[in-house]
Amino acid sequence: MASALGLANSGSRVEDRFWERQLGERIERLLESGHQQSLYNALDRLQQTDGEAYGAMLEAVEECAESMVLEHEGKPWQILLVSAPLIAWTRFRIPSGAVPQEAADAIAAHWQAHVLSRPARLFVVPHLYSLDELPRDYAELRRLTRQLGEAALGRRPQRVDLSGLPETADMLADSRFLIGGLAVPLGEPTFRWQELDSEDHATRVQCLEQWIAQARPVIEPLLPGCGFECLLPDAYHINLRESDRRVRPNAIRAGVHYLSHALGIEPGEIRAVVAAFGETQVDEYRIGLSVDPDGDEIAHGIVWPLFGAESEDDDPSPLERIREILRDAGVTEHRLWPDMNEPEYCEDCGAPLFPSENGEVVHAEMPGDVEPGSSHFH
Repeated sequence: MASALGLANSGSRVEDRFWERQLGERIERLLESGHQQSLYNALDRLQQTDGEAYGAMLEAVEECAESMVLEHEGKPWQILLVSAPLIAWTRFRIPSGAVPQEAADAIAAHWQAHVLSRPARLFVVPHLYSLDELPRDYAELRRLTRQLGEAALGRRPQRVDLSGLPETADMLADSRFLIGGLAVPLGEPTFRWQELDSEDHATRVQCLEQWIAQARPVIEPLLPGCGFECLLPDAYHINLRESDRRVRPNAIRAGVHYLSHALGIEPGEIRAVVAAFGETQVDEYRIGLSVDPDGDEIAHGIVWPLFGAESEDDDPSPLERIREILRDAGVTEHRLWPDMNEPEYCEDCGAPLFPSENGEVVHAEMPGDVEPGSSHFH
């Protein structure tokens, strides 16, 4: 905690590097020894007392979980846990699970050719991960980073134990991830956009364009019945956050699309109720979609979480974005609750409760005998 405070208050890059080194060494020891609870306790205290130090420590913990240096054939190699996120939406069910080895090999080849630097080595897990299936804590994530890094270096069989993964919740819009271990000689560039002096240099935008053009045809059969968007393959945690942001508008569009088709109605017949929720500040917006003439019942609910420094001071604000997406989806009647509310959840199933037109939070339930493919998004 002292190192995180020191880093937050540092006055130079020289001092930054001192604190970063100290902080990284301590975090690595705790993760390797299985004492990550000390890290969670420190993060909780800093979140309440010093936001800048909290951010510095969280960044350091994530770095230690998703990267390390391994010796291989007498030389140090930089290992990085990477992911290729897919933002998917459907009226049915978004698949996850095993990927045919032929498809995994083709994806790895395109990843290598269009995103990574020339000296990089990559191993891609032949599995399409849901958020529920990703590692739950930083120590587990660091073990996965080591395992996949060693697989990329050819030091262990290229096989990952995928038994016992938790069940994936059904959502109308959600993220899926291809996960890989990346190894490069220490000090060498990792991605193509870092190879500034190379004839093969490409910008991030160009890498994404090539990735979409080449990898998307291989990925499409893995997501039957789904629309999806490919994000740029990059480091694990930055892509986790980016996928969380990018799934939000698709959750609204998918919810409207689902209700329209399931109930045989036009989007204009759906009404939206939007409310802010949080303890001391707005942490999320909840959107209740209603087809009930009285507005007492919510047929489908969506949670729009806020990340980082997002607030109503942004231009456009989160609320403006929500209302714009609703309008684009054909939902023209919106009602906004004026005050922030404490988050409430169903006592039986734990699902979030959503705002209704009568001023109460209620469970999202489809009307009549319609069987929902998903009753909420969170």
